[in-house]
Amino acid sequence: QSKGKKPLFVQLVLDNIWSLYEAVMKRDKEKIEKIVTSLGLKIGARESRHADPKVQLNAICSQWLPISDAVLSMVCNKLPSPLDITAERVEKLMCVGARTFDSLPPETQELKSAFMKCSSEGTAPVIVFVSKMFPVDAKALPHNKPR
Repeated sequence: QSKGKKPLFVQLVLDNIWSLYEAVMKRDKEKIEKIVTSLGLKIGARESRHADPKVQLNAICSQWLPISDAVLSMVCNKLPSPLDITAERVEKLMCVGARTFDSLPPETQELKSAFMKCSSEGTAPVIVFVSKMFPVDAKALPHNKPR
């Protein structure tokens, strides 16, 4: 970053986002029009004339950088395949608290093989995993407590 050089990410990504944000907030219609046409977007007249500039910014960004496509592609490219899960991991996911896998009913234990196959057949059972995460102060975590 010496002598005013910017990192490549800033040059290629952040500068473009910042210039769009600045143009919309300052209501620079010429610059907004140039950005929209260069990106090949179609912004409705209602959004472009709205009193709140965030509505126009949201309309441009939702077409230019759709969050749903970005998240889906990231999940597909970065998360490991469910077919690569180990049997021990499946057992941990199926057990709650201090219960062991062997203490589960036989019907539930049979779901382990279906869980590991990830079959999309019509006869395969549907398995839903619900997880809720709670924010916890770092000091409350067991490995951070003083001994």
